[in-house]
Amino acid sequence: MFEIISKRQNSRVGKIRLKNGEVNTPFFMPDATRGFVRSIDNEILEEIGLEAILINTYHLFLNPGMEIIKQAGDAHNFMNWPKPLLSDSGGYQVFSLIHKNPKLGKITDNEVIFRSPTDGSKHILTPEIAIQIQFDLGVDMMVCLDDPPPNDYPREKIAMAVERTISWAKRCKDEYERQIEKRKISEADRPLIFGVIQGGEYLDLRKHCTQELVKIGFDGYGFGARHIDSQGNFMEEVVRETAKFIPENALRFALGVGTPEDIVKCYGFGWDMFDCVIPTREGRHGRLFLRKGKNFTDYETININNGKYKKDFSSIDENCGCMLCKNHTKAYLHHLFSSKEMLGMRLAAIHNLKFYVDLLKGLRG
Repeated sequence: MFEIISKRQNSRVGKIRLKNGEVNTPFFMPDATRGFVRSIDNEILEEIGLEAILINTYHLFLNPGMEIIKQAGDAHNFMNWPKPLLSDSGGYQVFSLIHKNPKLGKITDNEVIFRSPTDGSKHILTPEIAIQIQFDLGVDMMVCLDDPPPNDYPREKIAMAVERTISWAKRCKDEYERQIEKRKISEADRPLIFGVIQGGEYLDLRKHCTQELVKIGFDGYGFGARHIDSQGNFMEEVVRETAKFIPENALRFALGVGTPEDIVKCYGFGWDMFDCVIPTREGRHGRLFLRKGKNFTDYETININNGKYKKDFSSIDENCGCMLCKNHTKAYLHHLFSSKEMLGMRLAAIHNLKFYVDLLKGLRG
């Protein structure tokens, strides 16, 4: 299902063949966390060249709920998205919820018990349930439930999270195989499954976690928890070395990465897949990524809210062919933002996503 087409040092270009289409690697997925990319319709997402998007198991489980999605058929039908979908397990969201407010839940070796932050309803999430939900979502790629501790936790707590992650990965894989058999899914149509590598800033823990996950066997492996340290610095050595621990024939998913410069670095380390809220979130706040030339990795950011753009009738980015750059000036976009018009946020988010799509195309060569 994953074919490496070419290599240059540690980086590689490849292709993934999935039930709902092919995806060229490396690639970026916007976070359609709750089943939509905020303010952007699917036609535009396809038009700018996105080949896959990411949804979140935890959020869709809570709202609209699995009964609604199953009545629709699956997440593809519910969203009317014909291309590949990847579902995050929701572990990061659940654990972040409990780490921030222990009153909202409890983590045990068997399960996670948590309360919805919206209505207070009680829920139980196990590795098995996380996999069952993702099969019901009908996704093309799914992620094991893991234990993602904050990077500033003491080593002993991170080591415990690693062991729990390994244990849960085994349970996820067992449930995955049960669901394949139960649903009579063929090899060609089966979703890919990813294990998640934990270990914080400790390379030996990352290596141990990877080795144990490889013994279980997955289609790909993700870099778990945050890729920045408690001071906000990119953990370059840890991210680089972790990629080397992963078998070459497996996909490498840099979860939550990120900024354009971090994506370029991670691609150079051998990572194939990226997702983040940055392009759409930054766009909605008026921050745009602009290429300085034809080199996609040479860019700058501007804040269109700045008063200096009020009378700037130049194009947003002469090197971009998105609907914003083809049709409007900086002055007009500044006017939309100063007027608090949703159109401005939408156009800026579309532009940033197009920037990311072009960046990944540029890396593929």
